[in-house]
Amino acid sequence: MNLFRTKSIERSLADADEPGHGLKRTLTTWDLMIMGIAVAVGAGIFSVGAKAAAHHAGPAVTVSFVLAAVTCALAIMCYAEFATAIPVTGSAYVFTYATVGELLAWIIGWNLILELLMAASVIAKYWGIYLSNFFEAVNLDIPSNFALGPVTVFWGPLVVVAAFTFVLVMGTKLAARINNVFTLIKICIVLFVIVVGFFYVKVENYQPFIPPSQPVTATDTSWQVQPFLSLLTGAEPAMYGFVGIVSGAALVFFAFIGFDVVATSAEEVKNPAKTLPRGIFAGLAVVTVLYILVTLAVTGMVSYKDLAKVADPSLSTAFSLVGAEWAVVVISLGSLIGLTTVIMVLLMGLARVMMAMSRDGLLPRGLSKTSDRHATPARTQILSGVLVAILAGFTPVELLSEMINIGTLSAFVMVSIGILVLRHKRPDLKPAFRVPFGPVIPVLSALLCIYLMLNLATLTWVFFAVWLVVGLVFYFGYGYWNSRLRKEDAVAASLAKSVTPLD
Repeated sequence: MNLFRTKSIERSLADADEPGHGLKRTLTTWDLMIMGIAVAVGAGIFSVGAKAAAHHAGPAVTVSFVLAAVTCALAIMCYAEFATAIPVTGSAYVFTYATVGELLAWIIGWNLILELLMAASVIAKYWGIYLSNFFEAVNLDIPSNFALGPVTVFWGPLVVVAAFTFVLVMGTKLAARINNVFTLIKICIVLFVIVVGFFYVKVENYQPFIPPSQPVTATDTSWQVQPFLSLLTGAEPAMYGFVGIVSGAALVFFAFIGFDVVATSAEEVKNPAKTLPRGIFAGLAVVTVLYILVTLAVTGMVSYKDLAKVADPSLSTAFSLVGAEWAVVVISLGSLIGLTTVIMVLLMGLARVMMAMSRDGLLPRGLSKTSDRHATPARTQILSGVLVAILAGFTPVELLSEMINIGTLSAFVMVSIGILVLRHKRPDLKPAFRVPFGPVIPVLSALLCIYLMLNLATLTWVFFAVWLVVGLVFYFGYGYWNSRLRKEDAVAASLAKSVTPLD
């Protein structure tokens, strides 16, 4: 069993041109930049920073965001080099298949499905909740769910997922145009909230900028939320200080999950050699600035200690504490619009990863079929929408939100290592973008991502291990036996044996 057979770049490029299984190149630099902003700037911009400040880093949450952004930037450099060398759909899965082999490629693809499926489901669930919050803010009594026998149905996620699944089936360019409009609107709302928030800032709320470390109150479930690294080392669970900054960075890394989705669209980009790097890095720069400004506003408006007294702190909490209740309506609207585009981009990314794995036979081959009229993977897109709708509409999927981070970080680690392997195996390649400083940045990227993974909650690692076991069962039960590469290699080997050398 050759579990580490690699798929050549030339074969990946040929598969992308196969009739009925290819995508149309319609996206520009502007589309990619907006896509990155769209998937990263959602409701999280109004909540994740406040949570990280309250329970992890205090005002130093801005440092947490910088650390997370730097980690993302280092990994994204590796993505950009790969994507310009192999401009096909599938992102980290395709890159891993070309460098370290099929089994690890399957694991990364499986983790990407985890990341995108969980992210789309969790965010669709919150979209329904924010829709109800907005209705409540404008005095409309419309509940977020209803009972269907013993089952609680959240109707909001079903509506939004169905709508954007239809849009994505109709064409990537149409989806990009809708995405551009929604994203520009939500950026305006975010900037408005930031500007208004700074009028309430008091400098004393930034003191101390890095609160002294203090132990977390022990409970029967404290091991579950304890960073995995502290469990391994036997350290006492703590918050604030340096440990709080790092655990805060691991938490807010959720804000940067979308940029690997942008790389997934490589096969649908015009002139990927130039468009991909420009679009990815421009989007990352805008997102980082917006998140830092929001966290400066929220930690300057109220003390992190006051935020910590609230069960689920957010930017709305800060405005309420300073008496600006009117801002809750604006924030609810901004959250709703923000989540809308996130869901669409994640649905697209999920379908593209599944399509790439299907092309290779690791998932059913029919899932990679594209429609003749719109050149989109309609079957896979609809399947993705159904899976997300079920999880978001009928389950408490939000409890698994940290699974998104660990799936993303594991893919980042493999891509960072894969760059070194690619350069060693294919020194003849001359990608349009190349990560500077030799092996330094890829190695640093891998180490930082591993460190952030180890600072995620222990329970997240338990769920992650279960997901990997399920994935390996599926691979050895189906993927291995249906791998196109394995079958082609077996045919080639059989032909080679049947050839009798001449005397």
